[in-house]
Amino acid sequence: MTHAPSDKLKSGGGAATRTQLDAAAIRAKEKEFLFPSVAHYYQEPIVLTDGKGSRLKDIDGREYLDFFGGILTVSVGHGNERVNGALKAQIDRLGHVSTLYPTLPMVELAETLARITPGPLKKSYFLASGTEADETAVMLAQVYTGALEIIALRHGYSGRSMLAQSLTAHSPYRAVPTQIAAIKHALSPYCYRCPLGLKYPSCKIKCATDLEELIQTTTTGKIAGFLAEPIQGVGGFITPPPEYFKIAVDIVRKYGGIFICDEVQTGFGRTGKHMFGIEHWGVQPDVMTMAKGIANGMPLAACIATPEVADAFKKSQISTFGGNPLSCVAATATIGEIEDHKLVQNAEVQGKRLRDGLEALQKRHPKLIGDVRGKGLMQALELVVDETSGDRTPNTAATLRLFEETKKRGLLIGKGGLYGNSIRIAPALNVTTGDVDEALRILGESLAATTA
Repeated sequence: MTHAPSDKLKSGGGAATRTQLDAAAIRAKEKEFLFPSVAHYYQEPIVLTDGKGSRLKDIDGREYLDFFGGILTVSVGHGNERVNGALKAQIDRLGHVSTLYPTLPMVELAETLARITPGPLKKSYFLASGTEADETAVMLAQVYTGALEIIALRHGYSGRSMLAQSLTAHSPYRAVPTQIAAIKHALSPYCYRCPLGLKYPSCKIKCATDLEELIQTTTTGKIAGFLAEPIQGVGGFITPPPEYFKIAVDIVRKYGGIFICDEVQTGFGRTGKHMFGIEHWGVQPDVMTMAKGIANGMPLAACIATPEVADAFKKSQISTFGGNPLSCVAATATIGEIEDHKLVQNAEVQGKRLRDGLEALQKRHPKLIGDVRGKGLMQALELVVDETSGDRTPNTAATLRLFEETKKRGLLIGKGGLYGNSIRIAPALNVTTGDVDEALRILGESLAATTA
């Protein structure tokens, strides 16, 4: 089955006309008119046109099973009827006013977030992207504590602004040298590639206890806060050991800092069992940031804090697009869909099925698959040269081959990690058993072709 080439609307003061564009023409125009830094997957990027549930179609009519969800953003499936219905109803009433005016969609969403986030988190500030949410959280920590220095993690990713680039400790995403001197980078809890060469659990979680020496030797001794993702997304779904956050956050608070939990990728049931990732570690954040999965693809982010921390921020603030009525109703509908259909539980059940299948693939390919990690529907494979002989050299060539093989068989996945050798797998929360089994079958066939 094939689709007609995409229509492009042209208007110039008169009646609108349409011209036909095929995949090659769209790729050519993108190369001509967009920044070359815009990254793509595959030797020949896919031009996507349609989506429903866990399925996508490209301009040539090929169908794909989507197991990356727009970078962990499509929480409840493409074209979700509940979310789309809320958008259609809202757009005919009110599309945009900015945060200068309170609106019902914005306050309803803020109340919902206060209900579903852990502990005393209550007051929200809405923005358009995770980058802005992290920036707001850092400013909030500095205002609340009176200190300036922020601890972030190596292998972390916080966005594209100057501050976010400085927080990011991941060279492929850093366009310029660090500009914010008040940011210090702690060791990542990357057990598979422990920076200290230790083994868990005999390591005694040295990556966490080292925070104290980092603060004592590289800061003034009084810090504003610690910003960390429960599972490092762009870093390759690096998943800390169970003790990590309790140790780290206790040290941070000992030196006057607050804990900023970056739930941009882990939030809204993604990790299964809990609505937010940090709940797996039993630690209460002072501030939490979120974006991506909050509104099933509509641009929205939030920074939520305890009343004590939020109320310290007294300077006037506005956000032109934050709290947009359309994005807010989409978020409320997304959360409603997650709760009403018990998708947090589904993420746990299907996540276990996915994890079991990935570990079975690791047994079939012990040389190539060095590590399987993650929680819920946020799972990763790390590909290496030869795990059986102890050669953990990142196998980026095999990663690229695997991507072409999965594309050929109709499965979309993601990749990440400092070396680009981590396969990131993150389907929608309402993924079915059949979808998981199909994805595992395609992955198995693709791995076999990659290693042949």
